[in-house]
This record gives sequence, C-alpha cells and structure tokens, in this order.
Amino acid sequence: MSNGRKVLLAADHAGYSLKEDLEAHLVDLGYEPVDLGTDSTDSVDYPDYGARVANGIREGKADCGVLVCGAGIGMTMVANRQPGVRAANCLTEQMASLAREHNDANVLCLGSRLLAAADAKKILWKFLETPFGGGRHGRRVEKIEQPVS
Repeated sequence: MSNGRKVLLAADHAGYSLKEDLEAHLVDLGYEPVDLGTDSTDSVDYPDYGARVANGIREGKADCGVLVCGAGIGMTMVANRQPGVRAANCLTEQMASLAREHNDANVLCLGSRLLAAADAKKILWKFLETPFGGGRHGRRVEKIEQPVS
C-alpha cells in the first residue's frame, strides 16, 4: 500500500466491537486508522458506513480500508459498487493474501459473527503486508473496471 500508512475503518452495529479491536491493533502495527463510524452497538444501516470507506478510497483519502459487519457480505457488496474499489470478504489469512496479490484488493471486509478477534487481526496483517503481484494479474484487475459485455 503506497498512501502512507493511513487505513479507513468503519463498521455497522454488529461489527462495532471488532472494529474497535482492529483500530487499536492498527495503531500497534504503526498504521494510522481513520475511524468513520459507527460509534456504538446501536442499530444502524451498514450501507451508510460501507459507503463512507468506499467513497474515501475513491477520493484518495487512503489506499486501503477495512469494513466490518456481521458476515462481511453486505459491506463487500456496498463497497464494490464504487468505481476503483476492490473489496474482498476474507475469512482466512490465505484469502487476504490472495485478494491482495492477485486482485489488488483495497478494502478488507470482515464478518464479526464469523471470526474471533485474534483471527481477524492476523487476516488484517496479511492483507496490509501482502503486495500486489502485478504482471498477468494487473491485466485482469484492469478489466474489473470495464463494463461487462
């Protein structure tokens, strides 16, 4: 990731506690988390928070982001609607590594109901520290932004 060490971070109510854990972990790792909410376990609509991170990535406020909801699925759907955002819902370190290396994913989505905090931290580390492989993968990633025919 090239834009310094800034990471946009958001969650819905189901992901709030894990988001807080990940935010502290990012600081420990030397990253600069930018918390875009939510700020409690009060019920909110996940699309509002997914859009905050996706828009921030599109606007160049950071190179990468992290979204947390119950399963990671809804946040992934929201984020991937924004041009230039490649969000990946990852349940393992290997998924995170492949998402970065092969797909140049720039938003990590996590499911708080599916992952223990310790596992989510390992997945986050792998996502942040795995470089994009380029080469044949670059050609394929470029096609993502093209209209489907």
